[in-house]
Amino acid sequence: MDTTEWLQFVSVPSDSGQGTPCTDRSISDKTLVTAPTPQIPTPPLSNQGSPTEEHIEANTVVSVSTTFFPGASLGPLPPDLIFLSSDAVFFYVHGHQVLGASENGFKSLLPPKPNKAREDIGPIISLPENSCVLNVLLHTVYHMHCTHYSPSIDILIAAVDAMHNYGIPVTKYIAIGTPLYQLILALAPVAPIELYSLAATYDLYDLAVPISSHLLAYPLPNITDELAERIGPVYLKRMFFLHLGRIDALKRLLLPPPHPHAPTPDCDFIEQKKLTRAWALASAYLAWDARPDLSTSSMEAALGPLGEHLTCELCQTTLRDRIKQLIIQWSVVKVLFTSIPLHVV
Repeated sequence: MDTTEWLQFVSVPSDSGQGTPCTDRSISDKTLVTAPTPQIPTPPLSNQGSPTEEHIEANTVVSVSTTFFPGASLGPLPPDLIFLSSDAVFFYVHGHQVLGASENGFKSLLPPKPNKAREDIGPIISLPENSCVLNVLLHTVYHMHCTHYSPSIDILIAAVDAMHNYGIPVTKYIAIGTPLYQLILALAPVAPIELYSLAATYDLYDLAVPISSHLLAYPLPNITDELAERIGPVYLKRMFFLHLGRIDALKRLLLPPPHPHAPTPDCDFIEQKKLTRAWALASAYLAWDARPDLSTSSMEAALGPLGEHLTCELCQTTLRDRIKQLIIQWSVVKVLFTSIPLHVV
């Protein structure tokens, strides 16, 4: 369809003040309908009743989704259902697609079977969600990606809550490999605690595990009562195990000093105790301010300078080997404590 022809009858829903676009911005926000195409029915105004010839005027302004519009190729059959969002945007969808995804008849808002006697598109069902939330929900129902709309974190959370409200099984549509799973995981570094709480609310274990790796820098005292209630006791306990378990593991890894080498004329066991004492002081400093997100570069910065005061080359070698071993062990702990504590209930 030519872009000019498209602009004659379609306008794009706004982002509802969320700060990020929820639709394709290549088309203007609202377009005046000057000559509706006969093959594509134009929905009535949201504040009017059933469409009649008197109601459909030449200068009617409507907003229609850029993905779910009457002529969209979303299936072999034309759409037979219209959703109207709270900000007056129309979404043309297939009743069988929506009913097939919902376990409660889309909160009992849809008829069990479409009325085949009708030749026009309908019925029109008004929903309390805005166009951005409804856009994400319908893309999920149709197994389509909505990344190009750049939905905000709040929109994603609201869309998942709406899915649950309309009987759409969240665990099925946010499973590994699904479009919404990939989108949420991609945004995890931006808002890890919000998305972790979302995964915890609906017991999305396969999503909570990778998100938890971005929670290492999150201060546990910042968890509010509301946030703790949304996360729930099981996943909250797992998050605490993640933090406290890593700190305990770090302290145990720092404890052993570099292994002493065989005595030489220039460096006996007594001389090597200098390195042992220096290691104990430096490791105690790291352990005192231990954090679950401690970087390997911080370890090297704290322990590496110990070698500057060593005259024995063997001591310098054992120190470098000990630091290298510590970094490898800490890297393994990062992986283990990102996943293992989540099994502890």
